[in-house]
Amino acid sequence: MFALVGLTLLVIGLVRFLDMGLKTWVFPQAYEEDRLYNEKPRMVPQYLTDKTEDIKNEKDLVTLELTKEQSENLKNLLVANTEWEEKRKKIDPVTAKKHEQASMNLALILVGLPLYLTHWLIIRRETKEV
Repeated sequence: MFALVGLTLLVIGLVRFLDMGLKTWVFPQAYEEDRLYNEKPRMVPQYLTDKTEDIKNEKDLVTLELTKEQSENLKNLLVANTEWEEKRKKIDPVTAKKHEQASMNLALILVGLPLYLTHWLIIRRETKEV
């Protein structure tokens, strides 16, 4: 039973590595959806979307009336968004995802291969004795 579990983990890990390699070199567009998702603009607060109907030109943007709390929240959002953008620029989301997948695949192989080999040797030894 442990040999079967080890073989299963080994096969899953190898298949996932092969899949990742195919997506990287044969089907490079496979990760484009991840790239687009990570370039999605930040959400605009509801109180601004409610007021956009009143905005007809750039002068209206200057005279947009917000409460003190809304103004403070907007400033905090802009600061947080700027910080997020800076952090995001330092990370390639596709490379990060590939590394995540590679880690899982390697873990499956490193666990599955010794488990499979150990129990396969035990099974062979026991079948020779019988």
